[in-house]
Amino acid sequence: MKTVLVLGAGGFIGSHMVKRLKSEGYWIRGADLKYPDFSVSLADEFVVDDLRERDSMRDIVHRDGVPFDEIYQFAADMGGAGYVFTGEHDADIMNNSATINLNLLDSVHKLNKKCGLNRTKIFYSSSACIYAKHNQEDPSNPNCSEASAYPANPDSEYGWEKLFSERLYFAYNENYGIPVRVARFHNIFGPEGVWSGGKEKAPAAICRKVAETENGGMIEIWGDGKQTRSFLYIDECVEAVRRLMESDFPGPVNIGSEEMVTIDQLVDMVASIAGKTIQIKHINGPEGVRGRNSDNALIKEKLGWSCTMTLAEGISRTYSWINSQLHRSYS
Repeated sequence: MKTVLVLGAGGFIGSHMVKRLKSEGYWIRGADLKYPDFSVSLADEFVVDDLRERDSMRDIVHRDGVPFDEIYQFAADMGGAGYVFTGEHDADIMNNSATINLNLLDSVHKLNKKCGLNRTKIFYSSSACIYAKHNQEDPSNPNCSEASAYPANPDSEYGWEKLFSERLYFAYNENYGIPVRVARFHNIFGPEGVWSGGKEKAPAAICRKVAETENGGMIEIWGDGKQTRSFLYIDECVEAVRRLMESDFPGPVNIGSEEMVTIDQLVDMVASIAGKTIQIKHINGPEGVRGRNSDNALIKEKLGWSCTMTLAEGISRTYSWINSQLHRSYS
């Protein structure tokens, strides 16, 4: 039986990955600061610990002294535009996330030397936020091909940390032979994602606002609503990551949808799914780049993967779940 460690297993993507790997017959250790918020973890063992502590990481990366077959690294300090783009959390975002990645790679390298092995394949979840701001000023024609990452000019410190960590993983691969896989996620959403509290992303925030608003009511949206994004449903993301891990391609590679919409169009889509007429009030607020869309040419070439679920179907599933959560919290 293959063994796997999922870091960030208490979070949105990590908890879904645990479910997928369990269905494939892996023995799983999950690790995070907390358990999943919305479901019971299916991990065979769950360690609640601070991955910023080096000693804790060194204890986690092996099972009775034996390295894991695979490690999935989703643990990070992150959130939506209200958390990432205000500048108020930059130091914590960069320090917390970089420390986790440094601890992980150092611990695996030292364990490999001690055991005389080098078998653990590590997946690192990077982000589309690494892409250059100047290539994303036209909302109708953003350039997010993998090769466009350099010259580097991310629009946030979160993006800079992700770009640094990409290079860190590839440096450990080059110098120490640790097999790595790196993907750049484009706005992953779905059930069991954070939908309130300030760290939620646009699909969850809009679903919550529409669910809370009466038919004919009004919701507030940051910016002019013409900024564009693409959003990928969680099951599609997990499938793409598994294909990358099973392949010989190290990345970095985009994992996202090419179905680009404006934020106003996303609001209209959610309202239609909810059967409501919703008015939009545009207000000042953090909104990030003007346009962003996943360029999937490379992942199609290397992995034969493309997104199969429409945004409307994914939003429908997500709205239904958030609406049920909202009514449960009110009852």
